[in-house]
Amino acid sequence: MRAAVVKSVGEVAVETVDDPTPAAGEVVVEVAACGLCGTDLHILQGEFAPSLPVIPGHEFAGTVVALGTGAVGVNEGDRVAVDPSLYCHECHNCRRGRNNLCLRWGAIGVTAAGGAAQYVAVPAANCVTLPEHIDTRDATLIEPLSCAVRGYDVLSSQLGAHVLIYGAGTMGLMMLRLAQRVGATSIDVVDLNKERLDVARGLGVTHAETTAEGIEPPFGWDLVVDATGNAKAIQDGLDRVAPGGTFLQFGVADYAAEAVIKPYRIYNKEITITGSMAVLHSYERAADLFATGVLDPTLFITNRVPLEQYADAIEAFKSGTGLKTQVVP
Repeated sequence: MRAAVVKSVGEVAVETVDDPTPAAGEVVVEVAACGLCGTDLHILQGEFAPSLPVIPGHEFAGTVVALGTGAVGVNEGDRVAVDPSLYCHECHNCRRGRNNLCLRWGAIGVTAAGGAAQYVAVPAANCVTLPEHIDTRDATLIEPLSCAVRGYDVLSSQLGAHVLIYGAGTMGLMMLRLAQRVGATSIDVVDLNKERLDVARGLGVTHAETTAEGIEPPFGWDLVVDATGNAKAIQDGLDRVAPGGTFLQFGVADYAAEAVIKPYRIYNKEITITGSMAVLHSYERAADLFATGVLDPTLFITNRVPLEQYADAIEAFKSGTGLKTQVVP
């Protein structure tokens, strides 16, 4: 089969590799489409994946074409979206229900061969069967949406909150849509990309600007979300949380990124700083939400290119072109 392979730091190529064989409890999925994500950029620059080479791709959906022994819950021919999470279910954190912090954490497309390929072997338990009205390729959006659902899981009720989101890319806009669903009073979005700000305006935000200067609500923002991973945006956001408010680190920052906190302000204003890591008990709920139409795939998926153009797609993604880019085997 053909697959994209991150061969070493900074080097990716599409190559012919062996077809996967399902182990016990696994199925083989013929990939319909695979979304690109900031995590893929981190893998390419030598972060996240413990060893290279690896086939990337953790946002994918397709059709089950083979079953391993003991695989239950799905059948050949089923169209499925796949939760990429791989947990040991045995370590201290897993036993406490914090599987996304698994001491042996792994993920399809990060520590195991992923969906940027014609076929991929995955645990049957990670598959969610798609309803008839969902296009298989569109279902790649369920994985990033499940991360956004997890982001709201770590927050206390935000009903009636004033929300500031840094970043109008795929993840920032998903957080915007969920903020609307949970009853935010106002939602402001900051991004340097004016085309993305136009998309945010189309979704009905209160303000969509290149800076937070001059748009602050009278008593500040109750919830500030960084969906960029950019150190400057994070620093700016930390300084804009209202008394009693919360800062959510949702974007994936570089390992070396740093921001300065002011301990007295955190104490004196009772500010909460928290993070949200990947997926935790949120994938199936995201699939249910997606089926209700919480996201418009035609708005979020702006580029579909052949798998053979994976390297070019990565470069375009780096440049901030469009929103979600998919590669199609």
